[in-house]
Amino acid sequence: MKLLQSRFRGFRIIELFAFVCVVALAFGVYLAKTSAGRERSKIAVIERQIAEENRKLLQWQQVALKLSAENQAMRGMLKVVPENGVSYVTARLIGNSGGGYMRTAMVNAGADQGAARGQAAVAEGGLIGRLTEVGSRAARVLLITDLNSRIPVVIPASRTSAVLAGDNSDRPCLVFASEPKAIKIGDRIVTSGDGGVFPPGLPVGVVAGVDQGGARVEPYAELRTLDYVLLVDYGLAGGLPLPALAGSGQKRPAKTPQTDDKRTR
Repeated sequence: MKLLQSRFRGFRIIELFAFVCVVALAFGVYLAKTSAGRERSKIAVIERQIAEENRKLLQWQQVALKLSAENQAMRGMLKVVPENGVSYVTARLIGNSGGGYMRTAMVNAGADQGAARGQAAVAEGGLIGRLTEVGSRAARVLLITDLNSRIPVVIPASRTSAVLAGDNSDRPCLVFASEPKAIKIGDRIVTSGDGGVFPPGLPVGVVAGVDQGGARVEPYAELRTLDYVLLVDYGLAGGLPLPALAGSGQKRPAKTPQTDDKRTR
């Protein structure tokens, strides 16, 4: 106690000791705050790096999900193509009329890619139409819901044949059915192969309603959300009539009168 009560240059030792402790504590707090500031800066940098990595990962995730969906759609379309398909071209939808007067779609594949008039257009689920106009790099698909679409079909369950007629609605109707009373809701509809435009067995849709006006068919393919399609060449396009030449004024050549050999003799 005497040592603590002793004085050094007018200050007691205990007062000097307390002062040194306070200074040391303040210096320690300063060092701790400085170190914490540096750590916070490092943490902020790391957090920014993590945020950037997460952003890149999310971008790659979106790309992977998109590729996965496209791959699944491609696999679904390939399952629709029968084994007798000669060849096919993958195309993407670039335009859709979808109006009240016509139901057609434009795809980004033409004659340069192997597309040809009359080829079947197939999407995930089933048949969506056929090519009616083909340019060098684009083509027009007449959808099965278009007013001008007529496709011979058959119901495998009852072997009822009919014609799938589009009327610009979302559900085309069955006309000229061989056994109208045999058609039931839920019946599966496939192409019959009659007419030589489509091969038999292409899935088209399912009967969704039956009333006095006939049966309505819900297409297997979702026509409002088309993205990729397959343009399939079954080697049957030669059975289609050639398009008329509008305004050409061409007429069939007149028959040349034949000379009766008996009269000249």
